[in-house]
Amino acid sequence: MTSLVALEQQAKELLEPAHYDFFAGGAGDELAMADNEQAFRRLALLPRVLRDTTDRSIATDLLGDPSTMPVFVSPTAFHRLAHQEGERATARGVAAAGIVHIASMAATVAIDEVTTAAREVDRDARVWFQLYVQPEPEVTDELIRRAERAGCTALVVTVDSPALGHRARDDHHNFHDLPAGMYAENMRDLPGATGSGVRRIAMSTELTWDHLHRLHEKTRLPLVLKGILHPGDARLAVEHGADAILVSNHGGRQLDLAPATLDALPAITTAVAGRIPIFLDGGVRRGSDVVLALALGATAVGVGRPVLWGLTVGGAKGVTGVLDNLRAEIEHTLTLGGVATLSKLNPSLVTTRGAAR
Repeated sequence: MTSLVALEQQAKELLEPAHYDFFAGGAGDELAMADNEQAFRRLALLPRVLRDTTDRSIATDLLGDPSTMPVFVSPTAFHRLAHQEGERATARGVAAAGIVHIASMAATVAIDEVTTAAREVDRDARVWFQLYVQPEPEVTDELIRRAERAGCTALVVTVDSPALGHRARDDHHNFHDLPAGMYAENMRDLPGATGSGVRRIAMSTELTWDHLHRLHEKTRLPLVLKGILHPGDARLAVEHGADAILVSNHGGRQLDLAPATLDALPAITTAVAGRIPIFLDGGVRRGSDVVLALALGATAVGVGRPVLWGLTVGGAKGVTGVLDNLRAEIEHTLTLGGVATLSKLNPSLVTTRGAAR
């Protein structure tokens, strides 16, 4: 597997310009998106020496689901723009890597087909379903039922999208609809569907913490709240019964003024105080990024765009290749850092770049 920079360039050459910019772009001036990556470059790991790391293991579990490493695949939309098999290929690639796949509600393959594809590779593959709560309760209820029937083991509720972010790259290409014959398949045959039989995903300014209580009443699946950046909201998530939170700024695709997720993490770690797991995504490009996030309090870390580049270039094998490389980098970083187990990672091992000189 080539470097991610080279892999993205290969993907860019293969994709339609509008489709590449849809995947690669962010909101506004793309400040939040850029800062996600830069935040990792501002930190360094303080290694410990003369420590036996021979029997190191990075396997873990996420809400009871086993994972070969503290990494999951974050939800991203419209994978058939990247590969003809779309989310089926992604699911196979993620299953081969042995980690959790969060399937997007805006997938171009229906959730039951995604889970089936994953379990063709690994019958114990774990798939979670990302959910935008819809204004009509009956629509949300049906989406939950579909995820449950498909065998999903958690719901990831996106809470940072009362409206869509303004994305200049999409406007430049006038890319606001999928190509003919391609749909967000999870929205098929729902109340309010158009002549194609597919309903548009709606964003709503009316959603409140009360909706989380309603979700608890409708499903026994664990609920992860995706899009938490403020420590006050992290505390509220715990108080309102969230099973985990995902520190995320939507890959820089919503509020361009949002902080980098890594910068937001320490205050949220303090606010949660170990009561529920904290996940993080945004800007993760190397195994060393994963290690830094874990040291600052994350339980596991999500990757999004790198998976899309692997999918574009190599299909399912490309996805697995990206994730296998990430695993190797995590293990190598832990070895050089003198860390034998994930539980040994803590903030004392992290410094700002230049501070140790």
